[in-house]
Amino acid sequence: MTLLVEAQERPLDPGYALAAARRAEREAAAARAGAPAPRRSRRATALLVATALVLGLITSAAVLQLRRPAGSAERARALLVEQIEERSSRVVERNARAAELGAQVRELQDEALAGLDPALADVLAADVVAAGSAPVRGPGLRVVLTDGPGAADGSEPESAVRDGDLQLLVNALWAAGAEAVAVGGQRLTATAEIRNRAGAVLVDLVPVVGPYVVEAVGDPAGLETGLARSSAADHLAALRSVWGIGVQTSRQGTLTLPAGRAPALRESRLPEGVDPVTGGPSAAGVAQDDVQDGLQDGSQGRDEGSGGAPASEGTDG
Repeated sequence: MTLLVEAQERPLDPGYALAAARRAEREAAAARAGAPAPRRSRRATALLVATALVLGLITSAAVLQLRRPAGSAERARALLVEQIEERSSRVVERNARAAELGAQVRELQDEALAGLDPALADVLAADVVAAGSAPVRGPGLRVVLTDGPGAADGSEPESAVRDGDLQLLVNALWAAGAEAVAVGGQRLTATAEIRNRAGAVLVDLVPVVGPYVVEAVGDPAGLETGLARSSAADHLAALRSVWGIGVQTSRQGTLTLPAGRAPALRESRLPEGVDPVTGGPSAAGVAQDDVQDGLQDGSQGRDEGSGGAPASEGTDG
């Protein structure tokens, strides 16, 4: 408390006060004697200016040196940029090649199915659409979700569109009778998933940024009615009113959805001797096991017969 009172009553240090008083006395004595006030010499002024310039240059050089990345860091960054550009172009080329090969495969399939029963061809066409292995074109419904105003600067993370919002919307569209659905240009298949990773939305492992466009091919009126009657409609209304997330729904006369990513083909085989119907040992496997058991029993019998008889000992004649 004493220190605070002293600081308020005597804000100036005694030493500084004494120096200021002495300076004031010298100036007053000089004024009474009629002498001019002491001035700095030109040499002192030049020295002061030179010192300020040197200090400014040193400070500028230090700042530039700190802001400039090291040579190794620049080389590493340039190498990474080059690798990213190279691999990105390679991905684009391979995607184009995959699309070209997919078109050729579909042409060959159409040629092979031309002579089949029309009913079987319709079933195969429906299966292709359901599997998402072919592009789809037709009328449908488009729903666009936009992040709220606080999502960009991170002040309100809850105002950003999440994977759960898109999942609920997509499930409602499937339940409303959608024949095909795409999110952000990525076709949804039986193995595709919508997930959040490090703040980004991934659709079938492909990052998607807002605004999030969800397109569904099907009867536009039926899709819109089914969506309005689902629980997703209440969820979207809450997102709009509470977090300011934009929701726009519109009927579309023509939508074109791309084909989904081709799944990795895997195969499996039954072990030898297993019946493919029952899953138990097959007749051939049982017979083979019996033969092997018989051979082993015979071998053991021979070993016992040869080892059980005592060795003949020679007799003296």
